[in-house]
Amino acid sequence: MSDDLDEFDVYLNHLAQELGHANRHAGLKGYCSGLVMPLSRKSVEPMAAHIDPLHASAKHQSLHHFVAKAEWSDKAIMQRVREWVMPALGAHAAEEAGYYWIIDDTGFPKKGRHSVGVARQYCGQLGKSV
Repeated sequence: MSDDLDEFDVYLNHLAQELGHANRHAGLKGYCSGLVMPLSRKSVEPMAAHIDPLHASAKHQSLHHFVAKAEWSDKAIMQRVREWVMPALGAHAAEEAGYYWIIDDTGFPKKGRHSVGVARQYCGQLGKSV
């Protein structure tokens, strides 16, 4: 398990190189750590409470700032992800042969019946829109 955590930290450091200001690194690490935690809700409030229960309000504010207000490029981060993943997949050869890597992030059904401002969305795990 420790080796997995070390590799995850190395991966996050790889991504963080694209964020510019060093203050954004903690936001990236906190947010990504929250996404892989076994939480029923993946919004910043429960993540913050789980990551730093004694300072949940401050952690919530910093995670929210990172996600909603900090200036960083999602395209640049995705490029860093590709740089990390494609060599491990041997994807250069696959790309030349016409193969593609597809990520389906629709696998989790939403909780509850109402989500303010959110339209019905397809859920791959359920095979329908919810």
